[in-house]
Amino acid sequence: MPDYHDDLRLAHVLADAADAATMARFKALDLKVETKPDMTPVSEADKAAEELIRGNLQRARPRDAILGEEYGVEGTGPRRWVIDPIDGTKNYVRGVPVWATLISLMEAGEGGFQPVVGVVSAPALGRRWWAAKGAGAYTGRSLTSASRLHVSQVSRMADASFAYSSLSGWEEQGRLDGFMDLTRKVWRTRGYGDFWPYMMVAEGSVDICAEPELSLWDMAATAIVVTEAGGTFTGLDGAPGPHSGNAAASNGLLHDEMLSHLDAR
Repeated sequence: MPDYHDDLRLAHVLADAADAATMARFKALDLKVETKPDMTPVSEADKAAEELIRGNLQRARPRDAILGEEYGVEGTGPRRWVIDPIDGTKNYVRGVPVWATLISLMEAGEGGFQPVVGVVSAPALGRRWWAAKGAGAYTGRSLTSASRLHVSQVSRMADASFAYSSLSGWEEQGRLDGFMDLTRKVWRTRGYGDFWPYMMVAEGSVDICAEPELSLWDMAATAIVVTEAGGTFTGLDGAPGPHSGNAAASNGLLHDEMLSHLDAR
């Protein structure tokens, strides 16, 4: 199996630079925010963080392609870095500390590009999570000061904690009835939103989570952290990986039962 240690170290360096840039503008009174054509917000900090990461990658990995939320795809080849400069921009612009920079390396293989490295860095929470293919998933302050992640062993839906982002997307897709039915089956529900539920699945503090509409840059880094922690990450259609335009993550033991509710229309 290939060794991705150097790529993981680079991803941490990129996350360090992004953290410094985003924290410098977090809660700034003069932060500039625009509305994109899809009606989602983008701040000057989103753009600056992505530009910073792209510039560093172009110097450190000039042969690799880059796909980012704000500036699209650049380059071709079997290796592609996927960037979400601020996952949780709506939180960021309102001063809510639940946001993160997502950085993933994907490699071409059977079934298309698959994540092999992922870093999720949430500096306002003081948290970072990461994983590399075949090397496990970890959380901590640095590569040398970290704890290994493991999903929970909860095997009954009645004992499960279920995390999600909001209700509107489920309603728009005609999946709200199944979603509500699932909320009645579980022990606990919480709307943490964005990257955080997936990291809590990887840590074992949440057992299942799902979102009805996502982009690749929202999922590439979180997918490998969940799977390397022993969990399962698929689309609502059950297809493994971050390519379905939506996501369901679990400890694996509850995955099929979760999908039986959420994929129903």
